[in-house]
Amino acid sequence: MTDLLTAARAEALFSSDLATGTEPTPAEIAAAIRRSIRSHGGSRGCACALAGAFGDRPETAVPRMRWALRLVRAVYPRTTPVATRTRTDRRAER
Repeated sequence: MTDLLTAARAEALFSSDLATGTEPTPAEIAAAIRRSIRSHGGSRGCACALAGAFGDRPETAVPRMRWALRLVRAVYPRTTPVATRTRTDRRAER
């Protein structure tokens, strides 16, 4: 499952200037996401660019989104919020 922040980051990376298939560093990924959000006028602009790419070129958009999601998930791993951890999770941390 993808949370909203992961999705927004992946949309921004998708609409960035990085080439699909590259293996950028975490710093390069973060910088590309920031540039993309600025150049597209925010996360909504990135989502619009993503939608346009899927409408115009779905055959290249699908692999690019997979690439973007993979990189975002690697650089920004999802954590479980403290409030939703179960008693078993807290016992395992001790």
